[in-house]
Amino acid sequence: MSDDEREEELDLTSPEVVTKYKGAAEIVNKALQLVVSECKPKAKIVDLCEKGDAFIKEQTGNMYKNVKKKIERGVAFPTCISVNNTVCHFSPLSSDETILEEGDMVKIDMGCHIDGFIAVVAHTHVVQGGPVTGRAADVLAAANTAAEVALRLVRPGRKNSDVTEAIQKVAAAYDCKIVEGVLSHQMKQFVIDGNKVVLSVSNPDTRVDDAEFEENEVYSIDIVTSTGEGKPKLLDEKQTTIYKRAVDKSYNLKMKASRFIFSEISQKFPIMPFTARDLEEKRARLGLVECVNHDLLQPYPVLHEKPGDLVAHIKFTVLLMPNGSDRITSHALQELTPAKTIEDEPEIKTWLALPIKTKKKGGGKKKKGKKGESSQAEPMEGEPNVAES
Repeated sequence: MSDDEREEELDLTSPEVVTKYKGAAEIVNKALQLVVSECKPKAKIVDLCEKGDAFIKEQTGNMYKNVKKKIERGVAFPTCISVNNTVCHFSPLSSDETILEEGDMVKIDMGCHIDGFIAVVAHTHVVQGGPVTGRAADVLAAANTAAEVALRLVRPGRKNSDVTEAIQKVAAAYDCKIVEGVLSHQMKQFVIDGNKVVLSVSNPDTRVDDAEFEENEVYSIDIVTSTGEGKPKLLDEKQTTIYKRAVDKSYNLKMKASRFIFSEISQKFPIMPFTARDLEEKRARLGLVECVNHDLLQPYPVLHEKPGDLVAHIKFTVLLMPNGSDRITSHALQELTPAKTIEDEPEIKTWLALPIKTKKKGGGKKKKGKKGESSQAEPMEGEPNVAES
């Protein structure tokens, strides 16, 4: 089989590929549901991260056990639990004692893959009973509405810059900011961060190539909103625990601990991001530094807004199918009563009214999904109903 034929076989034109994406999505959605249910006061963050990863490993481990050719499967992105003004990538080592408190705004980020076909998701949950109100509701509504708009604009024929501009307008309507430096990526088999990229905020320091969305592509759409300035900072490099092998880099490591740990990483995590929790901890601390310093590993730093700022995160995986966009990862939001609304924002309401599915000419009526099966969260108070058209 030529490379061209293989490449063609491994996109969404293959029913087997679609099945693997949806299988990974089903597992990561359930893992997210499990972690959300455990987000209670006094819950230890590292325990939640470990439960999320363990669930994904267990569920994927039960699949494709009896096939001749070994199929890689498991965690595509380690579970992260980032709280309040922490933006992303907090997935602490086993010795960490950080716990959740009543009222915390918790961002859960995770990913699963089957045969390299990746489904990622991020969701924000406030540790409280009853509706979320005030600025917490505003920042969460901003992230959710921006995600809904992005879902409708990431479609064949549209450009990545269309999405960048739109999500910033949505955040501004809620008096919030889209966080800088966050990228939405095209994903391919074993590639979590493909070359086609949607920038969260365009500015002179950050540029990406113009790109047009095409049928049969898969995207991870990543929306992070903040009540602060949206310019997060790295405060402590020691908090970084998630890395990914830079497969195009090589270097002759000097330290024995570095060589040992890099060999372990190359065997266990040759392609996907991983957490240092899954390595031998004492050697990892020593060896990871030299690996990062010589670009053998790409770190995912833990970033923070200012204390008192609130950050919300929604990420989903979308398949650009011939009959329209198929959002395969999500979780229903808590009830929100934001102070701000988009009632006076006709442009945003127009975007939200765009269809997700393409209406086919002729043929019978499309079956309506059962209640609760929609790929989106419920529309919030003060917003138009944006159910699938």
